[in-house]
Amino acid sequence: MTKTKRSPKQQPGNLKLAGIGVELVGAVIGFSLLGLWIDHRYDSDPYGILICASLGLIGGMYNMIRQSLRAVNPPKRPDDEPDETNGPS
Repeated sequence: MTKTKRSPKQQPGNLKLAGIGVELVGAVIGFSLLGLWIDHRYDSDPYGILICASLGLIGGMYNMIRQSLRAVNPPKRPDDEPDETNGPS
């Protein structure tokens, strides 16, 4: 059996979903670090980390849900839809 290389669009669903959790954690950590920097820079001790961590969590969850729904219900390819100019008359 020979292995063929697949483009990222043709990867199995499990491989597409493997990085979603990492992206969520990355968003939360990245925004939390930004919040720590804001707190240190502007001496606004708890508010920068709270706001930025919340934004990272909300953005990461939105991205996770969006990618999960796209993996479960992939968008239709343009080839699957009938062409209006060549459709039945």
